[in-house]
Amino acid sequence: MSLPALFGFLGALTGFVGVAAGAFGAHALRTRLPADLLQVFETGARYQLIHALALVLVAVALERGPRAPLAIAGWLFVAGQIVFPCSLYALALSGSRLWGAVTPLGGLGYLAGWASLAWAFARRGAQG
Repeated sequence: MSLPALFGFLGALTGFVGVAAGAFGAHALRTRLPADLLQVFETGARYQLIHALALVLVAVALERGPRAPLAIAGWLFVAGQIVFPCSLYALALSGSRLWGAVTPLGGLGYLAGWASLAWAFARRGAQG
């Protein structure tokens, strides 16, 4: 599978999971979790959906030509997609605040992914 296809697939897959998680939170967890933990769960779903779109964007951009910063951005978004929402889902469902110590690592993956994406587009613009 090509890198653009892989990132497109992972973006679509994590988008699917984000919608499913959002629906699960809104319907199955609304009466089972305290409001603060429900909000944590919903934050995970929201960020998962946003970054699913970011992965699709990387896939589309890679179709126009391979660029190392784009590939780096894609992998950083993938890492963020694993760590950030999953740690929030685990925190909300288990109630263990220890998961909150893991979440910033996923956030750093997301931030670094956006920085790499910006670098890729800046380089592309500089090259004409």
